[in-house]
Amino acid sequence: MGILVDILLYLVMILQMLYVFLGNIPHEILGISFFVLLVSHIIIKRKYIKAILKRNPNRSRLATVSNWITVLILVNALVLAVSSMGVSRTLFPWFGFMQDPLLHKYLATSLLALSVIHGGMKFYKRSAKKKKTAFIIALLTILALVLGLAAVPYINRHFRTVEISYSDKVSGEKSQTAEKLLTVYFTRIGNTDFEDDVDAVSGASLLKADGILMGNTELMAHMLRDILGCEIVPITLKGEKYPSSYTDTVVVAGKELKNDARPEIEDIDISGYDSIILAYPIWWGTIPMPVATFLENNDFNGKKLYLLATQGSTGFGSSTEDITDLADGAEVIEGLSIYCDDIPDVRNRLREWIDGEIKK
Repeated sequence: MGILVDILLYLVMILQMLYVFLGNIPHEILGISFFVLLVSHIIIKRKYIKAILKRNPNRSRLATVSNWITVLILVNALVLAVSSMGVSRTLFPWFGFMQDPLLHKYLATSLLALSVIHGGMKFYKRSAKKKKTAFIIALLTILALVLGLAAVPYINRHFRTVEISYSDKVSGEKSQTAEKLLTVYFTRIGNTDFEDDVDAVSGASLLKADGILMGNTELMAHMLRDILGCEIVPITLKGEKYPSSYTDTVVVAGKELKNDARPEIEDIDISGYDSIILAYPIWWGTIPMPVATFLENNDFNGKKLYLLATQGSTGFGSSTEDITDLADGAEVIEGLSIYCDDIPDVRNRLREWIDGEIKK
């Protein structure tokens, strides 16, 4: 029974890493299954757990290391359980603690790596070829780290296609405000020379709405227009566009940031508005440089500037401070920092934010 539970634990952990293909609901259900299996494992191994807590001067160094690994796994799993509730979008949306997706990724990866070491040490004790077994354990541990920290995020960004119904995601309950608002947004659509096979990278800040390619921040701007009835305007490059490949775009954006570049953009007139909602992705921990151009090209004296950032793990990064420095005279107000996977379902959050912040 114990061996079966152990095998299922490893299988569920691997499946959890493949959430890109499973979707959110199966991922959360598997997460609950994992912790049920973990509790079962602890109950089955309760005598071993008790033995760890007892002092034993005759315990070997290998046994001591193994015990510490076990303790680390238990602590890691406990913190991961809390983090799992924090990032839950379906089963525990009310849980407001440890909501950082990046921390959740690190915890899940470290648990997988520690579990590989934990299981490998059992084989190491019985192995006649200690060096070879130790090498295999080290290699599998490195592979576990690479899977969680690099492979899964890469697959999620480059090979996940998001398809939605436009009306289902955009239309809904309205809000009104006395302020005359303009939503300005930056997205890859209109600023990128996409290749014909763009579908293969539609998860990289893009999605399909009724079969039409849209940017994440563009979709949010459409939601805001539906909620508030406000005008929306994209930040659009005049000159050279970004490359189709998201990886190449990241490289170009990094060079622009390093050089403090100000790419030329189409003019946007904000003079007739009381407040601006600025929606932008986090690139290299801050705003894309075309957004910096927009901020420097306009007079924000006496205006409120509400910030909506989309990101994969960094919150607002340094964007709030950078925007405050660039938008002279503006009252800069942090709105929402929205995790990229949540964007198709963020409309209700936007309306609640508007009702709680802009209308007050």
